[in-house]
Amino acid sequence: MIGDGELNPSDPTPSNGEPSASQESDVTTTEESSYGAEDITVLEGLEAVRKRPGMYIGSTGPTGLHHLVWEVVDNSVDEAMAGYCSRIDITINTDGSCEVSDDGRGIPVEKHPKYEDLSAAEVVLTILHAGGKFGGHGYKVSGGLHGVGVSVVNALSSRVEVEIDRDGTRHAMSFVDGGELCDRLAPIGESPSIDGEPRTGTMVRFWPDPIIFDEVDFRFQTFVERFQMMAFLNRGLEIRVRDLRREEDDWTIFKYDGGIIDFVSHVNASKEALFSTVGFFEGAEEIDGNAHEVEIAFQWNTGFNSDGLHSFANGIATIEGGMHEQGFRTALTRTVNAYARDKGLLKDKDDNLQGEDIREGLTAIISARIGEPQFEGQTKSKLGNVSMRSLVERVTNERLADWLEEHPGEAKVVVTKASNAARARVAASDARKAIRSKSLLDGAGMPDKLKDCSAKDPESRELFIVEGDSAGGSAVRARDPFTQAILPIRGKILNVERARIDKMLRNSEVQNLITAIGAGFGEEFDLEQCRYHKVILLADADVDGSHIRTLLLTFIFRQMRPLVEAGYVYIAQPPLYSTKLSTRETVYLKDEGAREAFLAERPNYNKDFQRLKGLGEMDWEELRDTTMDVGSRSLLRVSVEQAAIADDVISILMGDDVEQRKNFIVTNAREVRNLDF
Repeated sequence: MIGDGELNPSDPTPSNGEPSASQESDVTTTEESSYGAEDITVLEGLEAVRKRPGMYIGSTGPTGLHHLVWEVVDNSVDEAMAGYCSRIDITINTDGSCEVSDDGRGIPVEKHPKYEDLSAAEVVLTILHAGGKFGGHGYKVSGGLHGVGVSVVNALSSRVEVEIDRDGTRHAMSFVDGGELCDRLAPIGESPSIDGEPRTGTMVRFWPDPIIFDEVDFRFQTFVERFQMMAFLNRGLEIRVRDLRREEDDWTIFKYDGGIIDFVSHVNASKEALFSTVGFFEGAEEIDGNAHEVEIAFQWNTGFNSDGLHSFANGIATIEGGMHEQGFRTALTRTVNAYARDKGLLKDKDDNLQGEDIREGLTAIISARIGEPQFEGQTKSKLGNVSMRSLVERVTNERLADWLEEHPGEAKVVVTKASNAARARVAASDARKAIRSKSLLDGAGMPDKLKDCSAKDPESRELFIVEGDSAGGSAVRARDPFTQAILPIRGKILNVERARIDKMLRNSEVQNLITAIGAGFGEEFDLEQCRYHKVILLADADVDGSHIRTLLLTFIFRQMRPLVEAGYVYIAQPPLYSTKLSTRETVYLKDEGAREAFLAERPNYNKDFQRLKGLGEMDWEELRDTTMDVGSRSLLRVSVEQAAIADDVISILMGDDVEQRKNFIVTNAREVRNLDF
C-alpha cells in the first residue's frame, strides 16, 4: 500500500539522498493544505444565499422557483392577517418577471435606527432575518417567521424593483445581480388616489436569476392552486392572479367570505357529503403574551379515507401536522365517544370508537394563528407549540360537544358511520390474519390461476397481470416459463376508491394479487419478500383495458407503494393496430398516433389495418413477438408521480364534480396521455 510513510518502489529515492521532484511536490502540498483561521470563509450579506440557495428555498428547480413568489406573497398575507390588506394582485409578465402588489401599509421608508445609512425598506431587502416579525408591534401573527423571505428573493434574482406607497408619497428602489443596490430608495411622486384617499401598499417585481435556477418559467396553474388555498384561509381577502403570457390574460379572482367553511365545501365537492351542513367553531386566547387563535371547519362524506385532515399555521400548510393537529385528534375522539355514550348510540358492552373510525370520511380544516410559532425549519412543515395543542383540545372539547347537541341528526349519522368503520376495521384485521396464515415461502397457497415461473431469483422473475382467462391462456403459451409468471384476473378489479378495506380484502382478485406478489400490503408491506422484481400490467389497448390498468395502479399505489418506489411496476403496451407490408412482413403500431405517423411517412399506403383492441384477438405468437419477448416488447416503468396521477384519476374522475374533472384533465393532460388512461 502506498502512503502512510511508505515509498513507492517504482519511484526510489535518488542515490544522493535528496528528495525527488515528486517528493518535493508532496512536501509542498502538505504544507499548503494546513487549516487555519485564514481558511475560514465569511460570506457577507446575501452572498450566502446565492452560495447555498437550497438552504433557503429547498431547491433550484420549479419548486424553489415558485417558492420565491410564495415568500413575497406571504408578506402581503401577513398584512392581511394584521387587518391592513384587503387585496393582493399577482401578475406573471411577458418578460418573465413576477409582480406582487398589495394595498397594505407599505414597507416603512424612514431611516433605520441601527443602519442609519439605509432606509428600513432597504434593510428588509438586503439583510437576512430583518423584518417586522421579531417583536415590537408590527405583526401580532405572521407566516414569515424567519424574516429571510424577501431578502432571499432579492439574492436569487437578476433584478428587483420595489414601489412603496406610504403617507401620500410613492417611493421606488431597485437592485440587480443578486441584491446589489442599483437605485436607492427615493420619492418618485404622489401616491395615486383611491376613493379620495392616497393609496398605501407595496409592489415587488422580480426576475429570477437564470444563473441560479434550472428554469425561470413560472407555471400559472401552480399559482392558481396556491393562491386559491390562501384565499380560503384568509376570509374576505381578495387575491387576483393573471398571466400576461397567455391569450386569456384576465384576472382569476379568489375571495371567500366563508373562509375555511368554503374550503371544506370545495374539498368535498367531488364527494358525497353525509349532510349539507359544514360545521365550524373557533377560539382565541393570549398565552404568555402571545396571541393564539384557531378556526376549525368540518364535514363528513360517504368515503372511507381517514386522511382528510388538513392543517395550517399562520397560513402555512403544516403537511407533517403538529400540536394543533394532535389537539384536534385527541378532542375529536374523546368528544364523539362521550356523545355516543350519553345518547345510547354506544352500549356499555361496546368498545370505544377509535380515532381512525371517527375520522373515516371526515374532511376538516384546522387553521391556527400564533404570535410566536415554533416551526421545524424554514419549510415550516410541522408546528411545535405545546400551548397551541392545549388551546385546540380545549376549544374542540367545548365547541364540538355543543355542535353535536345542536345537530342531533348529523351527530347520529356520524356515530353510525364511525360504528360501521369500527366493524370494518375488525373484519379487516381478521382478513389480514387469514392472508398472513398462508405460507408464501415455498409457493404453497398460491392462487390456482397463477402460472408461476421456475426461476428462483426474484430479480429475474416477472409477473404479468393479464385481463381475462382467454388472454391469460395466450400469455401462458407466449411466455418464457423460466422467468415469466402469468396471473389472469377477471375483468375490472374492485374499485378501492369506493370500498372499505375489509371488502377489498374479501375480493378474490385482490387476494390473488396480494398472495402472488407475496410481500403483504398496506403498512405491513415488505419489499424484501416480493417474489418478482417486475410486476407488469398487461391489459387490452382499448378503453376498458385502460380502465383496468388505472384500477390496478390505484390498488398498487395505495396498498403496495414501495413496489412503485422501487421501480418494480411496469405497463406492457400491446399494439392497437397491425398491417401487412407483404405476405411475410407485418408491422405493429402501438396506438392511433403511431398509425397516423406511419401513414404520414407513406401517404399512398392503401392496405387495411387490423384493430387489435383485445389481447384475445392476437394469437400467442403475435403476443409473444410484440409484447412479451424481452427483445421486442415495449414496457413503461411506472413512476410514483404517474401512479399518484392514476390514483387521482380514480378519485376525481369517478366523482360527481364535472368542473373538477375537467380541470384535472386539462392540468394533467400530458401525464394522463403518457399513461394512456
